[in-house]
Amino acid sequence: MTPVPVPGPEEAGCTVLHVAVDDFHVSVQLLRRPDLLGRPVAVAGGRGVVLCATPQARRQGVRPGAPLSRARRLCPSLTVLTADEDEAARAWAGVLEVLRCLTPVVEPSTQGSAFLDVSGSGRRLGGPAGAGRLLRDLVADEQGLTCSVGGGSSKVVAALASAAAAPDGLLLVGPARTVEFLHALPAGALPGVGPRTGRVLELMGLRTVADLAHAPLATLVRALGEGTGRRLHALAWGRDDRPVLPAAASGPGAGRSFARDVDDPRLVHRELLRLATRTAARARAAGVAGRTVVLRLRFADDGTLTRSRTLPERTDVTRLVHAAARDLFDGLGLQRARLRGVSLRLEGLGPAAGRPHQLQLGERARGWPEADGAVDRAGARFGSGSVRPATLLEPSGGDAPVRGTPPGHPGVGAGEDWSPPRALPGGSEWWTMC
Repeated sequence: MTPVPVPGPEEAGCTVLHVAVDDFHVSVQLLRRPDLLGRPVAVAGGRGVVLCATPQARRQGVRPGAPLSRARRLCPSLTVLTADEDEAARAWAGVLEVLRCLTPVVEPSTQGSAFLDVSGSGRRLGGPAGAGRLLRDLVADEQGLTCSVGGGSSKVVAALASAAAAPDGLLLVGPARTVEFLHALPAGALPGVGPRTGRVLELMGLRTVADLAHAPLATLVRALGEGTGRRLHALAWGRDDRPVLPAAASGPGAGRSFARDVDDPRLVHRELLRLATRTAARARAAGVAGRTVVLRLRFADDGTLTRSRTLPERTDVTRLVHAAARDLFDGLGLQRARLRGVSLRLEGLGPAAGRPHQLQLGERARGWPEADGAVDRAGARFGSGSVRPATLLEPSGGDAPVRGTPPGHPGVGAGEDWSPPRALPGGSEWWTMC
């Protein structure tokens, strides 16, 4: 048996690892399209833009966020694939299982990347370098995906190290090298420096992280605001005290970016029903129920707004999740504000089995939970989304038809006001089989 390597001095203090699957969405699609390996390929996201692209496409100027029309002009041989949310979710769940075999403290940041706290498993795994090599090998062997790993004493250093190690690399930046590593990067590499903040820094002549670090704090606060100025100044010196939180801190959820900005409340109501259906189904699949429904809206100017509601008891019932989400949205009184995206999440999780439920006066002993269970069983047999609320079969203006609906399908369930019938679900006005 090969002896466990002893961590070297350059690894000391690298207690946080950041794992990023290389070109996640493209790599997932190429698992079922191996004939496209080595060719310029892009995955299309919402709003007709590039979500992810292979290195061959990026070398020709195709970048995430670019309009598909421009991407095709830059790369005439580009193959465009459509993102598959369910397939990506399954692949990412498999990667997370691999990561949790190494350490229980795993915090997914986005789909395709996660932070790991390896401070308690260094000796067992052979230090941060041993852990990084092991997880890269396991992800490649078990999931067929390559990933880049960065290590550091904080989240910001680990994330920037993994970006520098891509593709398919490993880079550890110990505390002794942190400042040197950070100060060589452009200022736009720091998290929180978007196009708007980047333009302000450019006008101030702050082009690198070193420039940002040596700028007077008072100047940054005056130009960027109290919170942003102090945070970027701290990050420029590698100071980041955010802990790695296990995934249990955030519950199941679902989100949607609209093909174009939406200001019609009826379309938002329908999307909330779609997201509530997915969120509740994912909670039931995980065997958990949540007590708090969290609604997050993203506006046309990229501003965000988050609201939450705590229910009297934990639930995984689609109807209750949707009712809470819709009440949260209606209570905002946005008056046709233009929305770019919306997402739902369940928090305050606990085991779904054995949770108490107080029947209300006139409530049936068996009803909506059993109906959701029947929908789950039908989905397991006939495919995800084979049974859904009839309202979701009518394509909304500007949106592509939902998967499983033939092009030109007549409107079904045209009533936009979603109010469940008093009887058990089963009528054509409520559930329909695709």
